[in-house]
Amino acid sequence: MSDGQRIFVDAILRCCRARGIACEVRSQGWLIVMHRGERRHFAFGYDLGLNSAVAHRIANDKSATAEVLANAGVGCIPHTLFLGPKLGKPAPAEYARAAMLDLLRAHPQGLVAKPNEGTSGQFVFKVTSEAEFDHAMREIFASHLALAISPFVEVEDEVRVIELDGDPRVVYSKQRSSDWRHNLDFGARPILLDRGEARDACVAMARRAAQAIGIRFASVDIVRVAGEWKVLEVNSGVMMELLGRHHPELVYATYEAALDKVFE
Repeated sequence: MSDGQRIFVDAILRCCRARGIACEVRSQGWLIVMHRGERRHFAFGYDLGLNSAVAHRIANDKSATAEVLANAGVGCIPHTLFLGPKLGKPAPAEYARAAMLDLLRAHPQGLVAKPNEGTSGQFVFKVTSEAEFDHAMREIFASHLALAISPFVEVEDEVRVIELDGDPRVVYSKQRSSDWRHNLDFGARPILLDRGEARDACVAMARRAAQAIGIRFASVDIVRVAGEWKVLEVNSGVMMELLGRHHPELVYATYEAALDKVFE
């Protein structure tokens, strides 16, 4: 992989060279234009363009994902949407703040506040007091239009399933360090799961979640709480940069399989 180049970009370039697909990298690697014959296809960010626009939007919206999964009977961690001041005219900031504090009183063990859209654990806050809530709101709304609030739960294990048309291409647990979060960006290590009951349960749940949203290529984060597996999030943009440091060939193979679906 070239210095500073994302493994996502490198995988697409490698795949295109092997398959005779012309490929142009633009916008500092965030836009990739591919040509084969009369066919032209784009990749943007970490999105290969396999998913429909609606499925992509739902998966990138934490509260919408929770609503869809709950409606389909898929166990999940609830996420409640709150609009920021720039979008919150129908629900003024003070009203939203009061509703948030009602949630805190209903969950004395604490809540987790995070941007309603976003990945990698950035701007994620555990809040147990009014002061912590106000700080989280200021930080999140300074750069995001909406936040999602979920009850804080003691996560016994977290597994990510990267699914492509019902096929679990990658399944790994996130072994956290000292942080309460399981994000790889915060020091967690990926441990591949090749077999076992936990893997089987998570693969089955990821498949149900993907079917409920109607998404083809996605990473599904599943947590075990009090012995029960539940979906935490679904991400339409499949980012595997940190996983690639440990298992690069697996990451290349997954992106290449997805790209083959694009041009099949």
